[in-house]
Amino acid sequence: MQGLLEQQRYKPYNSRTIRDTPYWQKLTPALQEAMDIVARVMPFRTNEYVLGTLIDWNNIPDDPIFRLTFPHRDMLLPDEYASLKRLIALADAAAIKRGIEAIWLRMNPHPAGQLTHNAATLDGKVLPGLQHKYRETVLFFPGAGQTCHAYCTFCFRWAQFIGEEELKFNARESQDLVNYLRVHTEVTDVLITGGDPMIMNTRSLAGYIEPLLALPHLKSIRIGTKAVAYWPQRFVSDKDAPALLELFQRIVAAGKHLSVMGHYNHPVEIRQDIARQAIERIRSTGATLRMQAPVIRHINENPADWAELWTEGVRLGAVPYYLFVERDTGPSHYFAMPLARAFEIFQAAYRTVSGLARTVRGPSMSTFYGKVLINGIEVVAGEKVFVLQFLQARDPQWVLRTFYARFDPQATWFDQLQPAFGEARFFFQPPPAAPELIPVLLETA
Repeated sequence: MQGLLEQQRYKPYNSRTIRDTPYWQKLTPALQEAMDIVARVMPFRTNEYVLGTLIDWNNIPDDPIFRLTFPHRDMLLPDEYASLKRLIALADAAAIKRGIEAIWLRMNPHPAGQLTHNAATLDGKVLPGLQHKYRETVLFFPGAGQTCHAYCTFCFRWAQFIGEEELKFNARESQDLVNYLRVHTEVTDVLITGGDPMIMNTRSLAGYIEPLLALPHLKSIRIGTKAVAYWPQRFVSDKDAPALLELFQRIVAAGKHLSVMGHYNHPVEIRQDIARQAIERIRSTGATLRMQAPVIRHINENPADWAELWTEGVRLGAVPYYLFVERDTGPSHYFAMPLARAFEIFQAAYRTVSGLARTVRGPSMSTFYGKVLINGIEVVAGEKVFVLQFLQARDPQWVLRTFYARFDPQATWFDQLQPAFGEARFFFQPPPAAPELIPVLLETA
């Protein structure tokens, strides 16, 4: 089996070409209809490794990887699904397009101020494809890396994949990143993200990375990727896998810390021999592999799955890093779970693993203000509260500040929380009557 997987060559399938595979006949008529309708709104892309190795076709639609990659009717609101189905039956292309665009806008394509408030500027010019939210870290979205080997249906970057240029983060000039970093010497870390940078060939990826190696203030390069789970062949048997590993070695030899930020949503993604071999190959270059993912309803609600993922990751040499809260974007009504439930899952899994796996932090929310950790649910001064803490923040003075929110068993995101103990606002929020303070707040980023 391992040999056959190594011989696979990458071929993507979309909502049209999937119909030409044997897997299409495994879908019930209801699931086929959902694919036709929902995939017009939420982008669909998969590959043979996901289809033939990760999905248990005897357990659809409940198999977690199937739900992670295939559209489902309930990912749209009932009235949206019914309306779009009716428009498709009428074959009214203009009305279909308007209906789809209305759903996109409702789905909050750029949560937490990504498109505007995190924008990087140089000499008064906005640099497309760069985000600078935190002082030490810049995010870079290379134009050639804004797709993936397979799409996750929950992905908070779904707007990158729908073909609407005004919604995309997309760096067309690699020199912009270097020029920006030369000016901003406070930046120590660059996160190359997408999409998935590992969709690029090694020559293209090296073209973005190698100019960074001469910047002495840059200490770490991170590469965010789902390829470790959805196409591990990228590190093992793709034709330029050896060149990729050599690139990793050059980064480390240049004195930079290289961290591959691996997105693993379920332990089935790490059970495959080729996936484990990919981890071994990455680590052999001197790079570090870190594991992160959101906790998602319908996918990974079992604490035992998280414990297996972290424990096995540690055994293989990966570092458990973050358990995120699903962001308030895309089909969040389908995937999101109450914050209280997310904390319960995290706590139950955390209790069962050794100290080596307790490097993981969570549940964490990437909010407008910063990365907020749910650090507990307690009764303080007679009030049940969420104990919260900034792990990262627009203003560095907020980092590790503990604060409290009134306990809300239904809340699924930070914006739904209210300050505890009768306070009118959280300490970092400007007074409602003083909106002029908001630009000042943003300048601290």
